Amino acid sequence: MSNKTQPRILPGFMELLPEDQIQFNRMYDTIRRVYERYGFLPLDTPTIELSEVLLAKAGGETEKQIYRFEKGDSDLSLRFDLTVPLARYVAQHFPDLAFPFKRYQMSKVFRGERPQKGRFREFYQCDIDVIGSESLDLVYDAEMPAIIYEVFRELDFGAFTIRMNNRKVLNGFFAELGYSDKIGDILRTIDKLEKVGSDAVKAELAEFGVSEEDSLKILSFIAIKGDNDEVLAALEAQEIANEQYREGVSELKSVIGYLRRFGVAEEAFRIDLTIARGLDYYTGTVYETMLNDYPSMGSVCSGGRYDNLTEYYTDQKLPGIGISIGLTRLFYQLRENGIVKSGSSSIARCIVIPMGEDDMNSAIAAAAVLRGEGIPADVYYQQKGMKQKMKYAARLGVPYAAIIGESERESGSVMLKNMETGEQESVPVSGLAAKVR
Repeated sequence: MSNKTQPRILPGFMELLPEDQIQFNRMYDTIRRVYERYGFLPLDTPTIELSEVLLAKAGGETEKQIYRFEKGDSDLSLRFDLTVPLARYVAQHFPDLAFPFKRYQMSKVFRGERPQKGRFREFYQCDIDVIGSESLDLVYDAEMPAIIYEVFRELDFGAFTIRMNNRKVLNGFFAELGYSDKIGDILRTIDKLEKVGSDAVKAELAEFGVSEEDSLKILSFIAIKGDNDEVLAALEAQEIANEQYREGVSELKSVIGYLRRFGVAEEAFRIDLTIARGLDYYTGTVYETMLNDYPSMGSVCSGGRYDNLTEYYTDQKLPGIGISIGLTRLFYQLRENGIVKSGSSSIARCIVIPMGEDDMNSAIAAAAVLRGEGIPADVYYQQKGMKQKMKYAARLGVPYAAIIGESERESGSVMLKNMETGEQESVPVSGLAAKVR
């Protein structure tokens, strides 16, 4: 009987073959480049935090999903998002930071969810947040969707729409109807509208004591449609005196104006009053981003403004705004929908193949020339037959193979083979980089 352990991973975790990991890394690098282009600073907080610190504000579902364990006398937890560690970080390092503090973090987080298709227990979040001291200008509320716009244009997965709303508009509207004490419940309910439909939403609202007449008013209000200016006009025309409502409409109008100044195409963003973002800490502008051709994927980037990120750690008033891309889930869904296709399993643009042992030094030198020009290159060092060497190059999916035998070695050249077309030509080593590029 074999006593070998079967190689396997836990459900809800993702690992990829090289050809997919290369595509994943390209997406990761694209997002990082855009974040840095807007002046966001890198941050990497510990994967493991003290439970007392990490769970200062947690409760309910969040707490059930946390990976928590004891080591010696320490009660420890794996981070379940990047926002709570950011709050801890800002409160801890407050005197050393310049505000507004703009940070990005692209790291793994852990949630003990029931694993299902497209939901993971370990996944990458790509977050940016701006934290202000005492106040934070509304222009940042427009900069966030401007960044989303640039990220998804560069990722190039087709048309997308950034759907925006303001929690003050919704909160003020519900307060006007007399439901100030039920705003959280109503928001979480209408946030499910696209998934469960209006009848289910009405039934759930009734459970919270919302009358049928008011349920219809709520559904009618969030169904206001049109282009951005038409929706703004309809909101301004509502006979609602509530101060918070008026402030929310004014903020939405300002953010739309700034977005146009950022040069974001009008068809890429729209006010959508159904966007509620069920999380309690959002207090102003909120966003969700959809890929137009793949609505079943849901939001691929979401976020919003919050009043006081660090209230559990400090008395400093630190408002902020942030967005998050769940990269692992997004990549999985893009691959499932055939939008991202596996490419080459090699990062090298060229593999240099010495025909015999005597050609090894020339092969190493040729690869050094390519790398010196910034072109990723590999060398086949194994002492095998040419058939096996070329089979390896083909399996890697590398675009070019530079073959060096006795005549090439003596003439300072390579026989460059295009692995896709099969065409070959003699190229001097000095001109190899230009040819491969």
